[in-house]
Amino acid sequence: MKAAPFTLHRPATVEEAVSLMARYAEDGGLVLAGGQSLTPMMALRVAYPPHLVDINNVAGLDSLTAGEGYFGIGATVRHARFHRPVPEAGRLGEVLATVVRHIAHYPIRQRGTFCGSLAHADPASEWCLVAATLDADLRLVGEGGERLVPVSEFIDGAMSTVREPEEILVEARLPLLAKEVRFGFYEFNRRAGDFALGMALVVYDLDGGVMRNVRVGLGGIEEKARRIGVAEAALEGQAASAEAFAAAAAATVDDVEAMEDATTSQAYRRDLSGVVVRRALEASLDTDTRGTE
Repeated sequence: MKAAPFTLHRPATVEEAVSLMARYAEDGGLVLAGGQSLTPMMALRVAYPPHLVDINNVAGLDSLTAGEGYFGIGATVRHARFHRPVPEAGRLGEVLATVVRHIAHYPIRQRGTFCGSLAHADPASEWCLVAATLDADLRLVGEGGERLVPVSEFIDGAMSTVREPEEILVEARLPLLAKEVRFGFYEFNRRAGDFALGMALVVYDLDGGVMRNVRVGLGGIEEKARRIGVAEAALEGQAASAEAFAAAAAATVDDVEAMEDATTSQAYRRDLSGVVVRRALEASLDTDTRGTE
């Protein structure tokens, strides 16, 4: 099929883009950045916006910035920018480089964007998991000004966010990590490049063999990625051991409200949640802690 007719707008500034969205959002106008989810939906006429505001020519939105304690990722930064660790991001750059290779396929990573993935809010999004685990903040701009929204509040369900129709997500801000931080990521899907059925990201400090400041994020299992507090509590202050990892996995299984679809049962996803958490923790033991010099 072909997309329904639409008008393409190509603003040069954030102000112009916001003005266009304020004018056309009420009629169903949408923002175009990477388009790796939107354009297939348009081709299938699942989505048929009468206006597209293409922000790819907006100056500055393709920037990576190291701020005060955070790393900023602009709205048109492609997945492919993280194929290798970004030096300015330090340890966080290594996390992003580890996760990015699990996102879809190479051609898609050349065009898809980090912020577009967050705005789309697919439960199987790797970047939504990273953002949720690290408690990212998202900068939104509209005609009324800008606001900074925690990702835990921004994503309010599967494919659903609190972004107002006329607002544009212009930047994601992830906290910088100490170079000694350990992390582990694990994703399960049926074929390479498929959407994740379940995935986990763990981040913690290892102090004298004991885990501190533990973060455990889970994605692909529930309607939105989130931190699993009971798993974090099971690990905090414990030695990094198979026993502790098993306890965190069991706590996760008891805590989740798994999704169900035509091919994957709720029980399967619930059991999978413990597996991906345990394997992410096991992967963290292999993490090189020398960091980026």
